[in-house]
Amino acid sequence: MKSVAVLGGGPAGSFAAERLARAGLKVTIFDEKLAWEKPCGGGLTFKAYQEYPYLLDNDTPKKLIHSTWLSAPNAGEVKMPLARPLVVYSRVDLNGMLLQRAAKAGAAIEKTRVLGIERRERGWRLRTRAGVAEADFCVVATGARNPLREVGTEWSSQDTMSALGYYVPASRDEIDIQFLPKLEGYIWVFPRCGHLSVGICGKGVSARDMRARLERYMDERGIAWRGSPFYGHVLPSLAPAGWKKNRLAGNGWLAVGDAGGLVDPITGEGLYYAMRSGDLASRVVLDDAHGIAEKADAYRSLISREFGLDLEFASTLARRVFLGTFLFHSVPARMVQFIRRSPRFRELMQDLFAGTQPYLELRSRLLSNLNGTLQEVLMSVFLNRVIPESSRAGL
Repeated sequence: MKSVAVLGGGPAGSFAAERLARAGLKVTIFDEKLAWEKPCGGGLTFKAYQEYPYLLDNDTPKKLIHSTWLSAPNAGEVKMPLARPLVVYSRVDLNGMLLQRAAKAGAAIEKTRVLGIERRERGWRLRTRAGVAEADFCVVATGARNPLREVGTEWSSQDTMSALGYYVPASRDEIDIQFLPKLEGYIWVFPRCGHLSVGICGKGVSARDMRARLERYMDERGIAWRGSPFYGHVLPSLAPAGWKKNRLAGNGWLAVGDAGGLVDPITGEGLYYAMRSGDLASRVVLDDAHGIAEKADAYRSLISREFGLDLEFASTLARRVFLGTFLFHSVPARMVQFIRRSPRFRELMQDLFAGTQPYLELRSRLLSNLNGTLQEVLMSVFLNRVIPESSRAGL
């Protein structure tokens, strides 16, 4: 194998392209937008910058966030210190940094749209707005709105969530997370350099309704959003059935990041999974122990072992977390109350924010720390309602 086409220049594609180019392959990134903004917080977890330290140690503008406020109806709000800070970038800045690294490693970058691809006997023929190109292998990093039907994840409406928001000229030092009634999702306020990313994500509710809820929230919180840029996007949020049929790889191609559906179904966080899947895809492409036809199975196995099974299990929890009830209150309200009153639960939530707490191990971790107090007995009952016994599987 001599040449690889990377279809998309976001974090997943740039990450894969850098590693493939550094190994000496001829790599070309095709992307019509390159670095661009999208409605998301832009936060990198401790797990991400621990794995890839340069995500923290660089000159790109960023903010380190050391605490967050969590709020839910009928529970008020609670301030939670973050034991390991989140690193928050503007997506333009983060994507730009990763593209620069890919270019310095030797990857070519073509700002053009891929209109179609065709599998040939010994590779791929790509039709773009700039002409025709060929490659031995494809890394599909086209994002959630993948226009190429031959490759990448196929999903139904149940496998996506809407995300929309505003970039508000303001400054603050803490994150806000607001849970809402009857919404499988939440509102976020993430401080960035020069502005706030204020947005909402969710499933099963119209974009019009979500936007109205978000604007009402900003008015109530005194966030001056009128006149600010507005953005909307679709994110993967695979339902349990979607994970079972997820089309992650095929003959001569591997899907990374959003194009592979690799997003946390509860938090909507995708940056770590984008970059990690780009890294894993590059390793499989470079591994000569696998022929081109074998690389798909090797990649699926790596993804499943690293985080795929955990994300699949999270998809079975999402509705319980956002829409479930416990003792006449919503699950988010009880979560806020437990954060306020239980040091053990607060530590667990801090680890979830850091990206170091697998969903598959939530139940066993909490049950092993119960000390018999009434509060923690109630927490045990809470866990039985929210986290099913099957979470023990795979441990």
